[in-house]
Amino acid sequence: MNGTPLGLKYTILKKSGDDMVEVPPDTVFHADDRIQVSVQTNGPGYLYVVHQGSSGTWVPVFPSPEVAEGDNHVDGWNALVVPVKARLKFDDLAGTEKLFIVFSRTPQENLENMIYSLQGSKIKPAADQTAPSKHLVVSVASVDIDNNTVGQLRDTYTRDLIIEKIDDKTPPDKSPAGKKDNATYVVNPSGSSESRVVADISMVHQ
Repeated sequence: MNGTPLGLKYTILKKSGDDMVEVPPDTVFHADDRIQVSVQTNGPGYLYVVHQGSSGTWVPVFPSPEVAEGDNHVDGWNALVVPVKARLKFDDLAGTEKLFIVFSRTPQENLENMIYSLQGSKIKPAADQTAPSKHLVVSVASVDIDNNTVGQLRDTYTRDLIIEKIDDKTPPDKSPAGKKDNATYVVNPSGSSESRVVADISMVHQ
């Protein structure tokens, strides 16, 4: 029997003065811009966020050793800002930075085996960390994920997804609030206990 559709909302936050403010998904970034990504799910489950560096290698951003000792279970409806206690900083090398998000009701073994240590459910300690890409400066776990693996996950997980982007050009809804935000919503309407939601975030850097 199918249950509630699985969904997530993500928003790109850019540092402006002393604040982090929402920006449209198609924002073009420049050197020294600092960003984070806010992710909110519509229920409990397991969240994974990986970042592709300039070498093409994907590196975990979440789970993070700074949050619940590396536990990636989320309760839902509460926004999680990643990277935790850090920001992604663009340098002067132009290109496209990518983040890949997976949210599922059950742990994903193919991701868990790559991200978690064999001794248990904790991320490798920060002392073992390796340097991230030249484009984005952030401290992450010391596990690399190759591009083919992420490509296979994308091909497997993206079936039946509904994606809606909302920005300042989107007409407001008819609710009393009628508030417009700068967010992307991704939903898997199947409601299956095995369903997953994936989101590709590409950030153009000039």
